Amino acid sequence: MKFIDEATIDVAAGDGGSGCVSFRREKFIPFGGPNGGDGGRGGSVYALADRNLNTLIDYRYARRHEARNGEPGRGSDQFGAAGADVVLRMPVGTIISDADSGEMLAELLEDGQKVLLAKGGDGGFGNLHFKSSTNRAPRQKTPGWPGEKKRLALELRVLADVGLLGMPNAGKSTLIAAISNARPKIADYPFTTLRPNLGVVRVGPERSFVVADIPGLIEGASEGAGLGHQFLRHLQRTRLLLHVVDLAPFDEGADPVAQARAIVLELEKYDPALHAKPRWLVLNKLDLLPPEERAARVRDFVRRLRWKGPVFEISALAREGLQPLVEKIQQHLSAQQQVPAPPDPRFDRPKEGADHE
Repeated sequence: MKFIDEATIDVAAGDGGSGCVSFRREKFIPFGGPNGGDGGRGGSVYALADRNLNTLIDYRYARRHEARNGEPGRGSDQFGAAGADVVLRMPVGTIISDADSGEMLAELLEDGQKVLLAKGGDGGFGNLHFKSSTNRAPRQKTPGWPGEKKRLALELRVLADVGLLGMPNAGKSTLIAAISNARPKIADYPFTTLRPNLGVVRVGPERSFVVADIPGLIEGASEGAGLGHQFLRHLQRTRLLLHVVDLAPFDEGADPVAQARAIVLELEKYDPALHAKPRWLVLNKLDLLPPEERAARVRDFVRRLRWKGPVFEISALAREGLQPLVEKIQQHLSAQQQVPAPPDPRFDRPKEGADHE
């Protein structure tokens, strides 16, 4: 299935039904009185988070969603029926914003979370509603209220604990396939990954975490170069970033240190909050280096990069060094379990009243 993480839709709630003017007319009852019922409420439009969905592709093609209008009132004290509601199922992690103002309206973070998007209009009053001791034969009624109409922007940000970032062909897909149940496409050419991949890493019977792999970044990604910039938003919910570096690049003229610095710079340009997340260095493809050169190559890389945070030496293809990495990630996430994820500053609304390693 094609991965779609953005869509724009129009939603329209139903209008309320109008009230009715009617009087009771029966034999031997000369003063039956008013019996016109109220109109029915218009249907509303809701969003429902569904963990079984992982894309917004349904809303790329079905962009108009309307709820039914309420029925008008009738005589004999009959109120109009309410219009049926419309429930739009969306993936967990969807952000719903007003397409015109940009204001965030809702954020679906839990399976089964239900949010009102457009409220249906209330039904109008029939003349039964206006009767009183001084107005015994009212002929007033009111029309139904219109339902809300909105143009909404949908944006999906996958929910993951750990995010992988790095240059194309750094071995991110191989890594997520080696430690989780994900089965991404793996090949010996750049930009093999064209969409985010999620994998569940099971450390123990009741210990697991979710890893997200996005397309590789290149220099200029923050300005739109390459593919990775389109999916960097999926790393904004993570608690830990793993910077995967290829220590044995296929191009002998490539400098891994310069590539690592370019990734960090693009990350900072795209979102300073994302750049400030805890980030660990994962040096991959050590199996391609002679055993006697590995330690010296790692020390030289860390020294030139001036890296002060955690460093892990692995070979995702040969599955070397993966278990210590997974255990450290689980320990880090367990320690941070009680700490809520920092909110996205772009969506802070005052009215609604990590350390860098």
